[in-house]
Amino acid sequence: MPSAIGHHWLLLRGLTREAGHWGEFITLLQSRFPDSRISTLDLPGTGQRHTEASPCHIAEIIETLRHQALSRRLLQQPLSLIGLSLGGMVTWEWMLRYPEDVGGAVLINTSLADASPFYHRLRWQAYPSLFKLLFQANDFRRESAVIRCVANRRDLAPQIATEWADIQAKRPVTLNNTLRQIKAAASYRPGDVKPEPPILLLTSRNDRLVSPACSDAIQRKWHLTQLNHPWGGHDLTLDDGPWVADRLGEWVERLRSETKAI
Repeated sequence: MPSAIGHHWLLLRGLTREAGHWGEFITLLQSRFPDSRISTLDLPGTGQRHTEASPCHIAEIIETLRHQALSRRLLQQPLSLIGLSLGGMVTWEWMLRYPEDVGGAVLINTSLADASPFYHRLRWQAYPSLFKLLFQANDFRRESAVIRCVANRRDLAPQIATEWADIQAKRPVTLNNTLRQIKAAASYRPGDVKPEPPILLLTSRNDRLVSPACSDAIQRKWHLTQLNHPWGGHDLTLDDGPWVADRLGEWVERLRSETKAI
């Protein structure tokens, strides 16, 4: 369904993150696609659903998200999914289970357990920092440390840390839900079936949290289109949102042109 791509974007965030963490990227995406609808969903245990228990398996997360999408009437036309990190795994499983829901998907700095070893999916250099984060009680200090792990721009770090600390204060993600999401991500093995919708991989070559080798492995296994950002970190939409929006625009235009040529 390439002709359906880009008409309705649905954004899915990563580990312990919620819709509010997209920040200015939603405005950038709307500017690039002024006639398109843009929606977000929070994974269980985060955002508006922070009081819920997060499932320990991606398949269960999908079912709760799809039920939410149906209740909000988001599936009236095929979705163009954008999944960052854990959101990319959720996006992959959504395409496998309900391909009719999806017109296309963009996976940003994601990984799959049966395509990459664990020490690529979470770089060993990040282990000490992440362990400390689990037990950091001060919201601003914790979010400042998160930004140091996931972003390579430093100019906006204090402002973003303040905004993210406010999100955590209002809609806190519990330690238990953090661990449950980690379990879901670590155990996700989708197998060898390639999803039907068109897929674009966006990869940060300077991702210090998840090795770009994970995206490379997905590309090689399923022969997907992959575009690389030279200096961005794991949260690529934070580091260089305009670059992401422009690459999405070019990808959508190319797919629509190919459809017209058939």
